[in-house]
Amino acid sequence: MRSITPLVALVGAAALTLTACTAPGASGNDAGGELATDGTFTMAIGADPGNLNPMITAMSGARTIDRFLYSRLVEVGKDGTILSGLASAWKAGTTNATFTLRKDATCADGTAITASMLAENINFIADPKNGSPLVGLNVQAGTVATGDDATGVLSVTSGAPDAFLLENVGSVHMVCGPALANPDALAKGEGATGMYTITEIAPNSQYTLTRRKEFVWGPGDWDPKQAGIPATVIFKVLPNETTVTNLLVSGELNAAQVVGPDSERLRAKKLFSSDIQVGLGQLHFNKNPKKLLSDEALRIALTQGLDLGRLRSVLTSGTGTAPTNLVNMAPNPCNADVAAASIPAFDVKAAADALDSAGWKPGSDGIRQKNGARLSLTVMYPPYLSASFGPTAELLQSMWKEIGVEATPKGVDANGVSEALFSTGDWDVSLISLGVGLPSQIVPFFSGKTPPNGSNFGYTDNAEYVAAASSAAMKPGKEGCEDWSHAEAALIGAADVIPFANSVVSVFGSKAKFTVSDSLEPASIRLFK
Repeated sequence: MRSITPLVALVGAAALTLTACTAPGASGNDAGGELATDGTFTMAIGADPGNLNPMITAMSGARTIDRFLYSRLVEVGKDGTILSGLASAWKAGTTNATFTLRKDATCADGTAITASMLAENINFIADPKNGSPLVGLNVQAGTVATGDDATGVLSVTSGAPDAFLLENVGSVHMVCGPALANPDALAKGEGATGMYTITEIAPNSQYTLTRRKEFVWGPGDWDPKQAGIPATVIFKVLPNETTVTNLLVSGELNAAQVVGPDSERLRAKKLFSSDIQVGLGQLHFNKNPKKLLSDEALRIALTQGLDLGRLRSVLTSGTGTAPTNLVNMAPNPCNADVAAASIPAFDVKAAADALDSAGWKPGSDGIRQKNGARLSLTVMYPPYLSASFGPTAELLQSMWKEIGVEATPKGVDANGVSEALFSTGDWDVSLISLGVGLPSQIVPFFSGKTPPNGSNFGYTDNAEYVAAASSAAMKPGKEGCEDWSHAEAALIGAADVIPFANSVVSVFGSKAKFTVSDSLEPASIRLFK
């Protein structure tokens, strides 16, 4: 998702798990027949995940693998249903939560998973000196957790009201205690508390995981003795979707996300797929005061110069839909329609007039200038997600050229995206989406501290958004939906972010079935011979 979701895996709602072989949103008839015993499940990922440390990574590739390595307190279904994970019972409001732990869960090294160990995980994230991007996302700044090992109760006091405290804290990937203090070990996926452990890493090639036979605490009533659960999982780094498609058809791959035109070839072959809605297309502007796009009027003019429908069609091969809000994954408890009324309408003449009025006058080559500076912008896009991002960026380039804006498309790999957004700030416009299932999860990306001290990568400073989001956070669950909608409308209306394409993304399976929500759920995999 900050995810299978494009770009940054925002750790949306936890994946839904089922005990059966099929799942809601699944289709196709490729898998079937006799289940494999202790087989190997091979999945393609579009880019090397880099650092696997779940305490500090927000990248989709890394978090996809982390889902296999680290357990969560609870699992959250697509419909918002809460299932057991490491916790067998729980209770939560907006500021306090308690989790009663299972008694049979262990780390990969055999160490018992205790309440105090998990409290250390949460306190590590909350400690500002550790620089975790999960602050404000899963764990609020100032949060304090304590664990009573005698009773197995983990208590969490949130540093700020959180309307979805149970879902957010409950979805943290928990690591084994000793590894928490060893970032080099976590970077390699050690300290496992989940269903698999890392056994081999070949950077830019493949990551090999081995099943833990002692792992028996799967979500809900999951049965570890079921047939078809793979003994080995291999993630292959394969950036080319056509290559991935060929390997799926031949059976050399068991799973892969395919977004572009090749997906139709897989559907024609009637391969199994687990389908999810994601926000594939979002336009982000770098509003650093030193950048041109700190000017709201300029951002609005640029948005008016874009035919978002055409961009959506190219990005999704004509299959996408217009987003209604900024929460683009399940469970999306509010699901209000605020985008259409908030996005500045497409109007090339109005865009040109606004630029003229702001002093941006066409130069001899048609590119606008002001005070000796050209209206020249770099547009960053993620080619590793889909080949369709390149043509989308080029179409945007041509639209902006029509109103006198010079746009230079720049394809960037996953590690480059992370560096640009959360470290160097060297970007102007981004076509990289945030994937979230709860409205609270975008808050740290549109408010608060900026990189490298925070996750507010676009330098957003929107007082109306902050006020509405703060009000919503004090109301549990859906009670705050009106405020969340007001908050999102404020961001879109100021052109802080422009959502333009949702898409049903398919993770295809060959000789395998599984469930996907925020990422592929390891306990749901059933492998066939």
